[in-house]
Amino acid sequence: MNDFSKALDVTVSGLKAQSQRLRHVSENIANSDTPGYRRKTVSFESEYQAGSGVSRVETGRVRLDQTELERVFDPSHPLADESGHYQGSNVNLLIEVADAREAQRSYEANLKMFEQARQMSSDLMSLLQK
Repeated sequence: MNDFSKALDVTVSGLKAQSQRLRHVSENIANSDTPGYRRKTVSFESEYQAGSGVSRVETGRVRLDQTELERVFDPSHPLADESGHYQGSNVNLLIEVADAREAQRSYEANLKMFEQARQMSSDLMSLLQK
């Protein structure tokens, strides 16, 4: 595996990891008003492939945020208890928007690296053919 292929492999793993992160953030935002919904989080892990010498980014297990659910007062809600409260979600939209922006910027940076490595590889092949 040449250096350009290794660079492409690393950036592709970063693209996949950030797209999965964006998917979970969008699920959190979509379910922010769902009673009892727990925020999903995903961690990243580095995976080293000994044969190729490439370190890739992989997503770890999806975890549910165990912070306390918001207690919402709405006596008319079908899930309300005798005191008029029900458990909302633990999604904080400000955090989700910040996470989405960070994931988007990381995705764009990986895409830029992919495009540059591909262009360099193409330019090198053109030079070798001359």
